[in-house]
Amino acid sequence: MMRPLPRPRARALASLVALTAVGLAGATVVTTPALSAAPAGDCATAFPVDQLAAGDAVTGLTVTHGTTPEGFTGEVLGVLNDGIGPGTDMVMVRLSSPEIDRVGIWEGMSGSPVYAADGRLIGAVAYGLAMGGSTVAGVTPYSAMQEHLSEAPGTVPVDRAAARTIARRTDVGVAAASGGFEQLAMPVGVAGVGAARLAAAERHAAGHRWLPRSTYAVGLASPGAATADGIVAGGNLAASLSYGDVTMAAVGTATSVCGDRVLGFGHPVEWRGATTLGLSPADAIYIQDDLVAGFKVANLGEPVGTITEDRGTGIAGTLGSLPTTTEVSVTINRDGQSRTGVSHVALRTPDALASTTFYGLAADLQAVVDGPVTGSDEQSWTISGTDADGAPFELSSSNLFSSEHDLTWRVGYEVGDLVYRLAHVPGISIDSIALTSDLADAVPTYHVKGLQARQHGVWVPVGRRSPLLTRAGGTLAGRLVLASGGQERMVPFRLQVPDRLSGKVAFLAVLGGNSLGHSRPPRSVAKMGAWLDGLVRNDEVEVSLTGVGRGGGHVVYLGRHAVQLRTGEVLGPVDGVVKGHAFAPVMVQ
Repeated sequence: MMRPLPRPRARALASLVALTAVGLAGATVVTTPALSAAPAGDCATAFPVDQLAAGDAVTGLTVTHGTTPEGFTGEVLGVLNDGIGPGTDMVMVRLSSPEIDRVGIWEGMSGSPVYAADGRLIGAVAYGLAMGGSTVAGVTPYSAMQEHLSEAPGTVPVDRAAARTIARRTDVGVAAASGGFEQLAMPVGVAGVGAARLAAAERHAAGHRWLPRSTYAVGLASPGAATADGIVAGGNLAASLSYGDVTMAAVGTATSVCGDRVLGFGHPVEWRGATTLGLSPADAIYIQDDLVAGFKVANLGEPVGTITEDRGTGIAGTLGSLPTTTEVSVTINRDGQSRTGVSHVALRTPDALASTTFYGLAADLQAVVDGPVTGSDEQSWTISGTDADGAPFELSSSNLFSSEHDLTWRVGYEVGDLVYRLAHVPGISIDSIALTSDLADAVPTYHVKGLQARQHGVWVPVGRRSPLLTRAGGTLAGRLVLASGGQERMVPFRLQVPDRLSGKVAFLAVLGGNSLGHSRPPRSVAKMGAWLDGLVRNDEVEVSLTGVGRGGGHVVYLGRHAVQLRTGEVLGPVDGVVKGHAFAPVMVQ
């Protein structure tokens, strides 16, 4: 419900100069870049929300171009009780500046400080009307940001009375205002990949939930263009998930700086509570208009501190020490050319580790190939870190890929899935990920054409309609028929038939190539090495004999030992990748 506010007494709108004189250090509202090496702090004082009155004049700061904050003006419309969370109200304001009037409240304006006439800080712009671009904003109270205790709603409902107030004092209709406020979107900006590849990655991302959605391309600021000097009240502020060869960050605005302590955004990035993100400056290029909501386009600077709090009412961090990160190194080799890119992952979650590895591979492949990555890729990787007991570990694996189509997606998503799964092992801490791709011309692609068995000294085809006869306790001798380019290749195999299958029907199965979906990784690092060793490469073939167990379940037999499904004998490697499968019933006497 909206709390009724008293009508204000006549009150002159404080000019930007007067605001500076009353409540802020001059360096926060300068028209030229600050000259000092250390950022100037404003150490703002919170204005009590319960002292606000409808029509109260407000001013604020935000960046539309470069790094220098510019002023805007506005008025208070009302207060939504508990609008942001239990005990945390939301202040509704209507704002104005040439850019706000053109675009409305934009994505990237989150955190822009809003001041009362006496220079005290009301709070941070954090919400916009759900109906799209508008000059009406929801402000998170600065007093609540200082506490960092509130929870963050996705949408703040607006009752009929509040909607009528908004409609009466703005050009927004009652129906549109009734849609409520939404947190200003904070899509992840990605530098180093490019807009076309980001869009293509999203199109191919089905089933890979770790890849961020609604990303957009940003750039890296030139040296000196975005520094700690620019992190002031109303200045650009970025929360970096990773930085380096691949930089992923959410770009917003700093609300207040006091000494080395920075508050911003007015809402969470991912709402993780205690967190670790890079605290980075940014250089705004322009504000892009959009049918839904405008957004800030910016180049990102190197981190100059660490964000440690990601709460419902904003983010907080400290200038100086940089976050502990995971190093992701990607090396691409092709025809004597080599490129290595290194990224540092500050948010060391499975999603961030997997997506940074994926983007790093995609970016470096594009830099070397400059087109669709066709042919073959012999890929190897090593991941190191510590397990739940603090003991160091190192895991390695490799695989061969080949295709006439762009390999970027298959190779990238497979290694991303591996990193994602490994990072989910309880208690694990990944310190480094090193990936190498050796590109070459295409290798042969074999297809499993069929199965043959040796019976009475003659090789005969077997299949679904031509079962194989064998004896329990004996050896099943067979061979695979692999076809490529009109040529056939025979690959022999031998399997022991368990005595317990006597008098039963079993199934002989052949599966070419590797698929991570065939088995779940173990939940401990100690068992992960054996699991990785058991994965079938794309240039290998798996042969298994499956009997019907109790209750109709299946057990795969290798020799005389029951093992897990799809861990039968592995044949190869061959001189190319193997695709396809074949099955045959086996009558065991």
